[in-house]
Amino acid sequence: MSDEITFDDFLKVDIRVGTVVQAEPFPEARKPAIKLWVDFGDELGVKKSSAQITKHYTVDSLIGRQVMAVVNFPPRQIGPMKSEILVLGVSDPEGGIVLLSPDQDVPNGGRMH
Repeated sequence: MSDEITFDDFLKVDIRVGTVVQAEPFPEARKPAIKLWVDFGDELGVKKSSAQITKHYTVDSLIGRQVMAVVNFPPRQIGPMKSEILVLGVSDPEGGIVLLSPDQDVPNGGRMH
């Protein structure tokens, strides 16, 4: 278990829902990955990321899928791409990543609470 945090610490992490609008293979990545462009609505717009999710997802299966992501980390250089968000997932028993997403369609940009 991790160290306890305060509720104020939790509020600093901005986790929002967005819809994948574009996905491409990322052959330049050290580990198999997919480039994602995620639409977070009018306030945040489209943000890009790299995700090591190739075990359970294909480029085509991601388009239109809603995902959860941390949107307030500073951009991070991943190979030739600047990642602007951290798409969230959980490891399956073999280590493949399963994306976190709402179980119903919700408006893009909605904040987790």
